[in-house]
Amino acid sequence: MTWIAVLATSGGCYALKALGWSVPARWLRAERLQRAAALLPLALLAALVVVQALGSGRSLSIDARSAGLAAAGVAVLRRAPFVVVVLVAAATAALVRAL
Repeated sequence: MTWIAVLATSGGCYALKALGWSVPARWLRAERLQRAAALLPLALLAALVVVQALGSGRSLSIDARSAGLAAAGVAVLRRAPFVVVVLVAAATAALVRAL
């Protein structure tokens, strides 16, 4: 049963990709669609970060990961470089876990 689901999903993804090639070029030149397409990766990445930081199985959990995420958010707002943001988040999570 699992292989049937995997194969069906793979076929659906391939069909969706093939359908994308058949979209008229003038539709893709629309400014509104280009803005939405530019923001879509950011929204997906943000959703993945929130799920990984706040999810625990089928429930939400507020723990050291949440504190690290909040500290990273503050570092981003202060326009810190990416490496500093990661180090601040890791140090905050480690400190909260140690307490």
